[in-house]
Amino acid sequence: MRNPDTLQGALDLLVLKILAQRAPLHGYAIMSSIEQISEEILRVEEGSLYPALHRMEKSGWLKASGGTTASRRRARIYELTPEGKKQLEVIESRWSEVTTAVNRVLRMA
Repeated sequence: MRNPDTLQGALDLLVLKILAQRAPLHGYAIMSSIEQISEEILRVEEGSLYPALHRMEKSGWLKASGGTTASRRRARIYELTPEGKKQLEVIESRWSEVTTAVNRVLRMA
């Protein structure tokens, strides 16, 4: 990502949304999906993603299992849990409110 501060606070939302649409995925596939969908404007570093995935798993939002990638490498495969789906709705609603408020400020003359 060009400016890492922009992504602060949005990582959970992005990961949960990607997994809601494309699960099950391993970490690298999640990173690639965010980059691809954002047309390479958003980039998530491994040092940010994997701790977030582990935290979300501990919170019960994700379920991880052993699996393999398309290139036959072993990887942890992540899926959204029912609690994760609820959390996605909450975070998405908050994010919508925040972006609406920021846009109001930006549109000031």
